Amino acid sequence: MGYRTYTCRIARDCGGCEWLAVPYPIQLRRKQEQVEELLGGMASEDGATVDPIRGMDEPTRYRHKAATPFAHARGGRVRCGFYAAGTHRIVPCDECLVEDPRARRILNSVARTAEHLHIPPYDEDRGVGVLRHAVVRCGWKTDDVMLVLVTRVDELRSVDRLVNELRAACPEVTTIVQNVNDRRTNAILGRRNRTLFGPGIMHDELLGCTFEIGPTSFYQTNPEQTEVLYELALEGVGPASGVLDAYCGTGTIGICAAARSEALRVTGIEQVKGAVACAQRNAAANNVENRCRFEAADATAWMAREGRNQHFDAIIMDPPRAGSTPEFLSGAANLAPERIVYVSCNIVTQARDLGILRERGYHIERVSPVDMFPHTKHVESVVTLKRR
Repeated sequence: MGYRTYTCRIARDCGGCEWLAVPYPIQLRRKQEQVEELLGGMASEDGATVDPIRGMDEPTRYRHKAATPFAHARGGRVRCGFYAAGTHRIVPCDECLVEDPRARRILNSVARTAEHLHIPPYDEDRGVGVLRHAVVRCGWKTDDVMLVLVTRVDELRSVDRLVNELRAACPEVTTIVQNVNDRRTNAILGRRNRTLFGPGIMHDELLGCTFEIGPTSFYQTNPEQTEVLYELALEGVGPASGVLDAYCGTGTIGICAAARSEALRVTGIEQVKGAVACAQRNAAANNVENRCRFEAADATAWMAREGRNQHFDAIIMDPPRAGSTPEFLSGAANLAPERIVYVSCNIVTQARDLGILRERGYHIERVSPVDMFPHTKHVESVVTLKRR
């Protein structure tokens, strides 16, 4: 890998790629050092080492999800792009180095169509206007492209004309969904969806499995590195007959595991009912519904109530950035699985949680960093723990 650097004319204003001017091998070295500093000491005490970080062969165009806010501009124009770092000032963007090339072109077409049809953008200070955001998801292994229009109100004026103009400008879009967010919040998406064109969902593939993605589904932004992440997680599980997939979302990791072994039974727990329904459809689509069971519940409460009556060889946990909780970690340890595979997007909270699991009788067997977001400071890691 050469010491090539990348350039972007809005990188300084956008702030999304903090390390764009840093040669990629040096980025990887820095992230390796972060993981070794935070997790290496614990791993060494347990007789393990930190694996070399898994980077990308070509660290560009990896984001298959992109979004833009909208705002008023002079002359009745609609501004779109990225918020400048630490502000609500929008920096226009024609093309983004790390996004799927289709995405930014579609987002800019939405702004031009809104101008033409006089659809007013949202004014965050006054809480008025219609068009708040747009989100594009592009398939990695499929040609599906979903466009989500986030609006403040349910009713869209000239909706048929809007859809026709967007389809003409963006023929690659396979479905258009309106998402309604009428709250005064920084969150992009609301709770209500309305399909304007197409099936209202899209599909993509990971490790040979097909997954349904809805307008509000969680799905990793960098699917190429997601396969690397999942391979490491499945290696951590090892030979197993029963796996608990906590924080299972739409069931991606658990379904990939079940597809690998007919002897494996997966139980997935997720609080969001819509995600559980999607996981069940995904299991059926991949012919593993008889080996995957998904339930809508709080994972900590479920382990205390029902998990203690079942045996699991391994637990896979992939919590949000805030990490897990002492209650969940104690509940997981009480189930006494042979292995716990902890997938994390925040090694600071992961280090904190690993300390609790080690106190509860587990030792670190392997630490594997993965670069999911090149040109940023973020690094993910997969840690396998084994019961003493």
